[in-house]
Amino acid sequence: MKQGRTLEQLGEELQRQREARQDFLSDTTLMDFKAEDNGRSFISLNMKGKTQTFAVNELAHQQISQRLQIPYRYYQKMMVEQPDLLSENVNTWFHYAPERRMLRTLDGEVRAFLSDRYRRLDNLELCEAVLPIIRDMPGASINSCEVTPTHMYLKVVNKKLKAEVAVGDAVQAGFVISNSEVGLGSVKIEPLIYRLVCKNGLVLKDYTQKKYHVGRQAEGDGAYELYSDETLKADDKAFFMKVQDTVKVAVDEAKFIMAVDKLKESMDIPLGKDPVKEVELLADKYQLNPNERGDVLRQLFMGKDNSRYGLINAVTAASKMASTSYERATDLERIGGEILAEPLPKVKEVINITPVRSLNAITA
Repeated sequence: MKQGRTLEQLGEELQRQREARQDFLSDTTLMDFKAEDNGRSFISLNMKGKTQTFAVNELAHQQISQRLQIPYRYYQKMMVEQPDLLSENVNTWFHYAPERRMLRTLDGEVRAFLSDRYRRLDNLELCEAVLPIIRDMPGASINSCEVTPTHMYLKVVNKKLKAEVAVGDAVQAGFVISNSEVGLGSVKIEPLIYRLVCKNGLVLKDYTQKKYHVGRQAEGDGAYELYSDETLKADDKAFFMKVQDTVKVAVDEAKFIMAVDKLKESMDIPLGKDPVKEVELLADKYQLNPNERGDVLRQLFMGKDNSRYGLINAVTAASKMASTSYERATDLERIGGEILAEPLPKVKEVINITPVRSLNAITA
């Protein structure tokens, strides 16, 4: 399992972001988009005669492109080769088809271009809701945590819920809490299997719980900054109470045993005669880059286990070294869960046919 920040460092960064962030609701007619020759782009907001200007990050570019139905490869081509043309395209559609959008900014950048119905469920508030629950869980501890430009992660392991996949190969139950403040997914609580031998994390595909960022449509005209909305506090409290309830039952012994049984089954599923080909098929299916392919194959050979279980462990081991990105490491842990969730290979049915005596023998 890839390590990120300490819990204390995470708290400090979330507090810093809370103080530095600004959120705005604005009609697109009050936005001015400007792409420059140096590859940078800016959005200016006209708020009651006062203008604020923010740089646009890559994710916000993608969201603007998607919302305006400009193919992103063409959008990027204009940004590099014809920035004035990109500015004209974006501003034309901002005015031709006006709508209200939420702009989330941090450290002087637009980090998200979202619907005005997007519900702000922020990382610090989520931590304040779930950390007391985790602290009260017997045997539970946060083994890894991080905040990236797009997500926050808390990876929790419960040392009291433990089983062996094989003799000397023990695993513990856990779960991952993740959230995106920029429109890249719901609040998710995913089951986790933590392998003690190699300290790898496996994020299970089954039994994931999700809570979506959908709220009331904002009212009002023009552009203005959003502050803490008192009218939503009761809704937020109810929402986080549901999240707390989900966290309390996130470590379920019955589901954990079912997952361990599936891991045991995977030990008896051979990969085939050519493990290199199996890794290539895996890499194509899950779009692994060349370094990740090499790391998975290397871990598979080092593990000396040419089974589905060996492949799962190779992928989760590669998650710690294939990339410096905590985000990508978590993706690889989820890919391990995808492999585990694959159906068992079909066994050809053997039909025993009792030989029939000849017609003469029957009629004799």
